[in-house]
Amino acid sequence: MTVRVLIVDDQALFREALATLLEVQPEIDVVGEAANGEEAVRLCAELRPDVALMDLRMPVLDGIAATARLRAEQPGVRVLALTTFDDDEDVFAALRAGAVGYLLKDVSSTRLVEALVAAQRGESVLQPSVAAKLVAHVARLPAETPRPSVTPLSDRELEVVRLLADGRSNREIAKTLFLAEGTVKNLVTSVLSKLQVRDRTQAALRAKELGLF
Repeated sequence: MTVRVLIVDDQALFREALATLLEVQPEIDVVGEAANGEEAVRLCAELRPDVALMDLRMPVLDGIAATARLRAEQPGVRVLALTTFDDDEDVFAALRAGAVGYLLKDVSSTRLVEALVAAQRGESVLQPSVAAKLVAHVARLPAETPRPSVTPLSDRELEVVRLLADGRSNREIAKTLFLAEGTVKNLVTSVLSKLQVRDRTQAALRAKELGLF
C-alpha cells in the first residue's frame, strides 16, 4: 500500500523538487500540491490524501491554522509538519493544532519517506531536536498532582521509550534494537498502555515525568 501525499508549501520550486524526489519512491504517491493552507484544506477534501506534508509559514492561511482546520474537517488526513524553523512557538503550536509529526527541511529523503509511512499509521514522528524541546518543556513545568501509579516497564520497553523520546520511528527502533518492526509495534502499544497515555509523544513526556530516563 502506498502513502497518498499532498505537498503544501508556498515555494513553487521547493514543491516541485520535493514532488520529484518523492514520486520515485515506491511507498509514496504524490496526489497534489498546494501553495497555502486554504488551498490545502480544499484539496484534502477533494483528493483525500493520507498525509499532508505541511509547511508552517505561508500566506493566505498558515500551516498551523490549516492543520487545525484539517483536524476538525478532515480527521482522516494526517498532518506532518515540514519546515525550516524549530523554535518553541512553532513546534508547540503545530502539535497542539494536531500535527502528528514535526520535521525540518534538512531531513534526509530516507528519513522523510519513513516519516510519511509512519504518519499514515498514526505514529508521531519528531525531529530529535524537537523531541528534546518537548522533554525540556515538561521538565520546566511545575509538578502536577500525582497520577495513579503505573505498571513497571520491562527493560526492553524502557529501551523503546528512550528511543521514542529521541523521535525515532518504529523502523528506526527496530534497526537499533535488532528487532522485527512488528515486535516494536507491540512494545510501543504495551508502553502506551502501561504509561496510561494515548500516543508516542505523551509516552516520552510521561516517562520523563516518572524519571525513567
